[in-house]
Amino acid sequence: MTKEGLPSGFLEGMKGLLGEEYPAYEKSLEEPGYAGIRVNTWKLTAGEWDRISPFSQEPVPWAGNGRYISREERPARDPFYYAGLYYIQEPSAMTPAAVLPVEPGDRVLDLCAAPGGKSTELGARLRGRGFLLANDISISRAKALLKNLELFGIPNFCVTAETPEKLAAKMPEYFDKILVDAPCSGEGMFRRDEGMVKDWEMRGPDYYAPIQREILGQAADLLRPGGVMVYSTCTFSRMEDEGAVEDLLRERQDLELVPIPLFPGAVGGFGLTGCLRLFPHRVHGEGHFVAMIRKKEGNGKGERFRKSRSGPAGSRLKLEPASEQLLDGVLSALGAAAGDPGRDGLADQKRRLYEKEGCLYLLPEGFPEGMGLRFLRTGLLLGEVKRGRLEPSQALAMALSWKEAAGQSRGAFQMLNLDREDDRVLRYLKGETLALTDGEPDGKGWVLVGVCGFPLGWARGNGRTLKNKYYPGWRWQ
Repeated sequence: MTKEGLPSGFLEGMKGLLGEEYPAYEKSLEEPGYAGIRVNTWKLTAGEWDRISPFSQEPVPWAGNGRYISREERPARDPFYYAGLYYIQEPSAMTPAAVLPVEPGDRVLDLCAAPGGKSTELGARLRGRGFLLANDISISRAKALLKNLELFGIPNFCVTAETPEKLAAKMPEYFDKILVDAPCSGEGMFRRDEGMVKDWEMRGPDYYAPIQREILGQAADLLRPGGVMVYSTCTFSRMEDEGAVEDLLRERQDLELVPIPLFPGAVGGFGLTGCLRLFPHRVHGEGHFVAMIRKKEGNGKGERFRKSRSGPAGSRLKLEPASEQLLDGVLSALGAAAGDPGRDGLADQKRRLYEKEGCLYLLPEGFPEGMGLRFLRTGLLLGEVKRGRLEPSQALAMALSWKEAAGQSRGAFQMLNLDREDDRVLRYLKGETLALTDGEPDGKGWVLVGVCGFPLGWARGNGRTLKNKYYPGWRWQ
């Protein structure tokens, strides 16, 4: 990418914005961008990842679990990707979720969530407690979002495909933390994606600015008093960045800006102190804007709603004894992984079970029942129930911790842990039947298959072979 391929109106705007730094920005357009991955801290720490990583990498300064990788490497073609150990993400795009102060037990909303890069990070930081609602207005994009959350093994999420306006009407002041990664003109991604230039020429800042202001106002309605939301874009336009925040603060006296500490290479807002900006000539990443906003404490209209809309609804099918044992084992493993057996014990989890059309779900804590929303997923899909037998799902396998599953399985299922170099790993991911060796599971029944102590999916034992139950839509191609 060179300046010759960019609209003159955009370049003039950047000259006015950057002043004497503009030549450095212009030069950065000719340089290659940076590739990165973000470690799934729900499954392992960044330090643990560094000890097993097959990639050349160095830390991303603004994201503790972010790592740069070589542009020549293929992280999507590795068994660890299929184990959900990392998300492939542009380094600057890691910033908004890293800034939002999510804590276990929070009710979190990712309002414009697809394809899931930020949702997967927010879900991982909940540590299996609380509730993540990942929303995208597009059903097709929301389906990709769902896959990424399930691949990451997030157990306590729902996916909706609704307008922000409808969510705000149905769930006023419901959320503790909200991320609004708003649709924008994409100026910060011009170097990475030349297709964004054509979109800018068709629909520039003037098109996106009113959309962003509408979404921000609706997000503010969804935020509880004392709650925090982050607004981010991947554009440089002040109209879409600081201007959107200024308009919101001017209209909403119950909101205030929370200053974001700067790190080396980052700069503050232009005309609005407390925001954060990234430019490709200053950091190893693309362009991004981030602002944090807090709703002031008060007696919000959402408190009564939050208390009255906190229980699950539905029923579950009657299971045969072996499947009941399997269910108890996986629920116990999920509860132990969340680290709060007193509150998330087996009895509490069973109260949150929900069956619909032969599928069994574990609803998140505080699931908002009776909302009339367009859900693509209501909690963790545990599996299908056929004639009283539970067939565990791919999503359930990914949500399990190997350590906790081994300690809590109660004999309900067996486990097969393969080395990364074992050729059966790829054969399993391709959907093939696996042959077993001495000392490996040889009985009949469900077997959790993993690589290096991380689940990949299920198989069904049949003497000396395993019938592959890996989800066909995820298979290695």
